[in-house]
Parts: sequence; C-alpha cells; structure tokens
Amino acid sequence: MRGLRKNAVRMAGTLCAVMLAVAACGGGDSATGGSGGGGGPIKVGLLTTLSGPASAGFVGAEPGVNARLQAYKAEGGKCSDRQFELVTADDQSSPQGALAGAQKLVQQDKVYGLLEVSSYFFGAAKYVTTSAKGTPTIGGAFDSAPQWLDSDNNLFAALAKVPDFSKTYTTTGEYWKRLGVTKVASVAYDNKASQDGMNQVLRSSDAAGLPRAYVNDTLAFGSADIGAIVLGIKNSGADALYLPITPDTSLAIVGGLRQAGVNLKSIISATGYGADLLASPPAVQAAQGMTFVSQVLPVESNTPATQKLSNALKQFAGSPSGVPTFSETYGWLSADLFIHGLEAAGCDASQASFLSTLRDDHSWDGGGLLAGKADFVQLSSDQDCVFLVDLKGDGFVPVPNWAPGCGTRVG
Repeated sequence: MRGLRKNAVRMAGTLCAVMLAVAACGGGDSATGGSGGGGGPIKVGLLTTLSGPASAGFVGAEPGVNARLQAYKAEGGKCSDRQFELVTADDQSSPQGALAGAQKLVQQDKVYGLLEVSSYFFGAAKYVTTSAKGTPTIGGAFDSAPQWLDSDNNLFAALAKVPDFSKTYTTTGEYWKRLGVTKVASVAYDNKASQDGMNQVLRSSDAAGLPRAYVNDTLAFGSADIGAIVLGIKNSGADALYLPITPDTSLAIVGGLRQAGVNLKSIISATGYGADLLASPPAVQAAQGMTFVSQVLPVESNTPATQKLSNALKQFAGSPSGVPTFSETYGWLSADLFIHGLEAAGCDASQASFLSTLRDDHSWDGGGLLAGKADFVQLSSDQDCVFLVDLKGDGFVPVPNWAPGCGTRVG
C-alpha cells in the first residue's frame, strides 16, 4: 500500500479551481491594469498551488489555462489579436499563502483579472472582494469562501452554479438509493472545504432515508495513517462510501478496505477523474469499480465540446491522452470564462466594464462542457447536476443514464 501511495500521490488531488488575472493599459475605455497601451498585452494572473503538501494536485492548472489561451489564438477569436501574458502566484498550500499570492498579483504584477485554481482561495477572498474589488476574479469556487455566493462583488465561478454547501440536494442520496445502498460512510480532511462537501452528501443520504454508519472528518491532509479508518468503515456495516479527499488518500483507504475483505456497493470520490490517475497502473488497479464526480461533460462522451478540449490539451499542454486532470479542467474553464467576458465587454474594455457586462451575461456554458448556463446574478440554484464516471479496465466510462444526473433542493 505504501508503494501505491507513492505512485498515486502524483495524481491531481484536491478540490480545485483556477484564478485568471488579465490586465491591459490604456486611456478612456481601455483596460486600466496590466501592461501595454490600448491593444497591448493583457496580463493574466493565475493563483494556484505550486508548493506544499497539496501541490501534486495542481500541476495541471497552468497548462490548462495556457491550453485555452493558445487554442483561442489558434482559432482566431474576436479578441485573439491581443497578447496574453500569464503571471503565476503560489498559495503555498495555505490560506495565508493564498492571500500573499493574490496581493502579489494585484499590487505588484497589476493584473487585469485573476484566475484561481486553489482550495485555499478562501484565505484571499476578503482581500480580493474589498481592496482588490476592481479586479475581475474567476475560479472554481470550491474552497467554500462565502463571497462566491454574493453577486455584488468581483467574483465569478467558472461553473454552471456556485457550490452552496449549506443547501441539500437529492442527487447523491437518490443515486445510492437506486443502487440498493442501505448505510453510508464518509471520510473528510480536517478543513472546511472537505468537511462541507462531506456534510452536504450526508444530508442528501439522510433525505433518501439512508442512515450514516461511519463518519470521520478529522483526517490530517497528507496523512498515511488510515488503518483505524479502514477498521471503522468495516465494523460499521456501511455499503457506500463518499470521499471528498485527494485520490492518493482515497485509493489508500479503498485498498485497505479490499485487503480487509470489504466490498462496498458504491465508492464515490469527489476528485480523481483525469489522466493523472490513468497514468499510474497501481492506481488504475486500485480504483477499479470506483465512481468519480466531474463537474464537466467527460471527454469520453465524445461531443464537439469535449473533442475541442481534448485536442487542445494534446496540442498545447502535452497531454498524451487528452483526458483532462482536475486542475487542467478548472484552468481551462476559468480561462474560457475570462475570454467570454472579454469578448462580451469588448477587447479593450476597462475592468469596470468587464465586471458589469459579465455580471449581466446569461449565455456562458463552458463551450458546451457544463450541465447548463451560468447565472451570475441568481447564484443559488434549486437543482444540482453532476456527471459521474466509473473506472473500468484502463479507462473511464460515463455512468449510464446519468449525463448529467440532477437532484432537487431539499427544504
């Protein structure tokens, strides 16, 4: 199992998102941040995890952003004659690091906008929405910062809906119910994002009449001590397991359960769908039969939208398979939403014009990758839609009749 962890830790892990910052200078209605005069380069700031224990899960963030920007130049979009200059900042796997990184991008690099792929963005959210409120900020919004649910600021989630962990949806509970699940277990890290994700799913199972058999939300990030967890799940009699943790830790737990002779009806991992898991033969073996959540249409669906993403990752990000990693996905989506906002506001738009125009826009759907169109005014939704894929053999297979699966809000 120790060898499996060593291989699997290279995979993309934590719930992530990408923050893109773009700047261009000029007079009148041209952009006020960044470098160059009217029509000059647009500076794009990316806040992500480059060091610390969570960094293995974010290596695809910058390639994902770059792939979208380069694909846009190649396809000759409305603003493709503008030059994009990407500047990165490291959150150092901590909320304090996220704050320092955001301050660097805004104050020192003077970016036009921010993209974030970071589970620790909540540490920078207050600064970004106050002192840096004029800087358009785009990201995955999975860090649980409450500012994402406020439509009167400069944050835009690169998703069809903002994750609102305070709400309960029938999605997961109904899925488990149709599989014949009777009792559920879940393991989360000792941080807010992981715990909030776990509690939302547990409330969904409650609503479906599926009791909680084992719950652990005190796992230290990066911990290899999973023996007691495996024993606790085994003794609980649970037949379903939800894991809002990194794939390396998830696979260690799953491997331990199988060694202990525990065969569950369903194991759902919030992260792990992507090429990084497929690149590790021990991880592929360990993950057989697991189900993975994806917020975007899986490339295995082979639609024009997924083909565009897959081909761009092969051409511009050096991806052998074209299957995106978690961080590549959010890098791509954040850059795509930034480009969408720039085209809508005008290629030389000021930051203020970008913010007001994108806030009122209701047409972005990630180029066909999302389950619906984003609404940047009505942020909370009465419906929750996700894509699910199973790992079978050496690849992912979309769950039948779940493309996507949608649940309704409870209460």
